[in-house]
Amino acid sequence: MRKLLPWLGWVALSFSATLPGAVSPPGDWYEALTKPDWTPPGWVFPVVWSTLYLLMGTAAWVVWSKGRDTPGRREALLAFVVQLVLNAAWTPTFFGAHLILPALVVITVLWLAILTTLIRFRRVSHIAALLLVPYLAWVSIAAVLNFEIWRLNQG
Repeated sequence: MRKLLPWLGWVALSFSATLPGAVSPPGDWYEALTKPDWTPPGWVFPVVWSTLYLLMGTAAWVVWSKGRDTPGRREALLAFVVQLVLNAAWTPTFFGAHLILPALVVITVLWLAILTTLIRFRRVSHIAALLLVPYLAWVSIAAVLNFEIWRLNQG
């Protein structure tokens, strides 16, 4: 139980990035956009993101569990929080404000922040870094999708 509560805390923190999505759902605006043929069906997103947030929280917990004296731990966890804030910012930018190009900027900076976090996590724990690989891969796909939606809906 002593290890379970901190793990649950990191997982809950990761899932907190979904809160802006509660007030900025895709809705009719998103449905009306022209999207590439390879756009995943809507049901895929909650399944994938739930899995990713669980992996993210677990990765952060692994790093946190290494102890305060672990070199690079503090910086790695700070990088994690920064990328989580960027993650939370994308949904209201894209779905809430309907700002496709600024959302592309946010997701590009997010991708760089995830890569930075992964590198910093690797210095503390190889397992924690590996847990972030699917997240980086999915955000790579999401960034290309964001770009394609912007390209297809200009003017």
